[in-house]
Amino acid sequence: MRALPRVGEPVRWLLAPRARPRRAMGSSSAAGGRRDPAENPKVGRLRELFTGDAADGWEKSWEFGVTPWDLGKPTPVIEHLVRSGTLPKGRALVPGCGMGYDVVALASPERFVVGLDISDMAVKKAKQWSSSVPNADYFTFLVEDFFKWTPDEQFDLIFDYTFFSALDPSLRVYWAEAVNRLLKPDGELLTLIYLISDQEGGPPYNNTVADYQRVLKPVGFRAVLMEDNELAVKPRKGWEKLGRWKRCAHQSSL
Repeated sequence: MRALPRVGEPVRWLLAPRARPRRAMGSSSAAGGRRDPAENPKVGRLRELFTGDAADGWEKSWEFGVTPWDLGKPTPVIEHLVRSGTLPKGRALVPGCGMGYDVVALASPERFVVGLDISDMAVKKAKQWSSSVPNADYFTFLVEDFFKWTPDEQFDLIFDYTFFSALDPSLRVYWAEAVNRLLKPDGELLTLIYLISDQEGGPPYNNTVADYQRVLKPVGFRAVLMEDNELAVKPRKGWEKLGRWKRCAHQSSL
């Protein structure tokens, strides 16, 4: 098993050395993945920021404005789920929150939300734009290492969108262990899975439903819902799955 990083090295272990991406096969499908994200010039530029010491890679991405994952607004399906009233209330966590649009969208008098990011610059920007929103009392932003962070209380809901796909695949088992540790026994993990395959390197790395199942099943999680994200933004339409996971005694058919 790969050793955990030393204190003071919160980013180095999140990214493996960048491999030169190859062009994806022309016959990719939504079931298996999508074309190589590096075909997007912004993603290619992002990967260039990690050619040396990866410790400041994410900080540079925010400093230089190279954030191709950033929608500039809340994720539409999150807004829909909030309106539907089907998400757990209590305490919620958004790791790798970036600008924090989803943090603010989730926050309410019935749900306090913590937005976590490894980048000082990201958290600074999130605090700046969100300081005067009407629900500002119901969320906070912290610069923390998700894998080492030890809050005083567990969470009722954890939402992961682009965080999992930013991790080198060999490190995703630690992600599952952290989710298991931070989530209450009856809590819910909400994942928005951006399907990627047939490419090398990252971030983002290859990302499929099976990748989540592979690391979540050993810690007792099963998908109670897995469906196409019909509210995905246009560039990602047809390439996203919405998964809702809980600790279940029964086996899921997914």
